[in-house]
Amino acid sequence: MTTIHARLLLAERDSLLPMLRRTPEAAFDLPTVCTLWSVRDVIAHCASALIRVVTGTEHAFSPADNQADVDERKGWPLSELLAELERAYALAAAAPSVARIAFGEWVHGGDIREALGEPDAYASPGVDDALVILSGYSARLGLPPTDVHLSDRPEVLRLGDPDARALGRLRTSTAGVFRVVAHRRPERAVDELVGVTLADLRVFS
Repeated sequence: MTTIHARLLLAERDSLLPMLRRTPEAAFDLPTVCTLWSVRDVIAHCASALIRVVTGTEHAFSPADNQADVDERKGWPLSELLAELERAYALAAAAPSVARIAFGEWVHGGDIREALGEPDAYASPGVDDALVILSGYSARLGLPPTDVHLSDRPEVLRLGDPDARALGRLRTSTAGVFRVVAHRRPERAVDELVGVTLADLRVFS
């Protein structure tokens, strides 16, 4: 794994796990932005996805596959589920194969934080690396070249081809750009959107 992906996963582990361990158990049943999944369900998905990729037991990661992994862990004690998540982060940080899902895991951390009412849900530790990863990922996916003007940072973030003429312009916050690309209630995040649509900027299905 490249250093940036390992660093992102370890930042997420070191931030998220202490927060989860001080969270009352009843809060793990709170709903998240991930349709039909609770906080506990998102944790189960994160742990199982990391372990599958690390151990080479991947499936298609279809909605049905992901739900089966979540259902398998429904009866686990919370302490066991959190222990699996911690073990999964440790294994993944040393596995090159996990680079392709590290960004998605970080976004899911935002889903958990938002559901629990934690601050900076989509701008948590690791956000600088997440912005770099997002920029490269968006170019590989062929997103329309879009300049993102961040209200809380001086730099302009480019989504899509870094060398092409910008077709679109987005004004939002750092947390907002992750809401937009990951389709996490993006309408709450947009201050201005010109030349492209929210659907054009979506990187997750």
